[in-house]
Formats: sequence, C-alpha cells, structure tokens
Amino acid sequence: MASFSELCADLPEITLETGEILIQQGKTTEGKIFFLAEGSLEVITADEVSLAVISKPGSVVGEMSLLLDQPHTATVRALEPSRCRVADQGLEFLRTKPEVTFAVAQLLARRLFMSTSYLADIKRQYERHDANLAILDQVLETFTHHQDEDDCEPGSEREREPNI
Repeated sequence: MASFSELCADLPEITLETGEILIQQGKTTEGKIFFLAEGSLEVITADEVSLAVISKPGSVVGEMSLLLDQPHTATVRALEPSRCRVADQGLEFLRTKPEVTFAVAQLLARRLFMSTSYLADIKRQYERHDANLAILDQVLETFTHHQDEDDCEPGSEREREPNI
C-alpha cells in the first residue's frame, strides 16, 4: 500500500515557521486534516505538557477531531520550519480516497491496541495491589466494547490532582 505521503501528494501545501500553531486545543480547524510533508511538530496540552513529537513524513494530524466532529484535544505546533499537506474538506477527502481512509483506520486501530495493551499490562502488574486500580477493569471494558457513536466523552469525571 502507498504511504500517506504518496496518497496526499496532490493536496495543497502549507508552511509553518518554528513555534507556529497548526492546531489549537479546544478549537476546530473547520473540517481540515493535515499530513506532515517535512519538518517536526509537537503535540502539547494546554499547560504545555509535551505528548508527542511528530517527524515522520506522511504522519496524519487532526484526524480525531475531524472524525468525531469535536474540538481538538491538544495543540500542535512546529518545532522547526515544517510543511504540511492539507485537505480543506477532510471528510470528503476521506470519502473519496479509500486508501487514505483505510490507512487512517489502521493508524487509529494501532493506537487503540497500544492503549489497551498498556492498560492491560498495568492491570497485570498491579492486580495484587491496592484496589484503587480496579478502575482499569472499567476503562478496558469501555475501550473494548464501546459501540455508541454519540457517547464519546474523554477523560475521567474526577478533578485533576494538584501538583501533577
């Protein structure tokens, strides 16, 4: 199968300077989806916690917000001068490019596999410890059996602990 870079070669390109914001947490990009052509992007939270660095050409950015029709869950900024391909009508682009849609689906499935595997590993490591980790059963159950397309609230209901 062709790479994202090959599949998106006909999309318009935008350039970002170091520090420039591509995606702002809590906002939308009005149906756009991005594919890194060159450079390096950092995914950060509102309080500047770095979640990931994206530097592989063809990496997709903004897909969760687009597919869930929700504001972005993190900010993405350029760590160096960077170029991205952009589909202004992201959903239509995915509808008309089944190879891209399949590649995005594989990417999302890999992320879900990594998340559930990580949680299952934590559960195994701590199953004989304090009952406070019993919540992992509920989280894993939610991940593996979630089918309701309208119920997609991230995070937990508890408040963030101070100093974390």
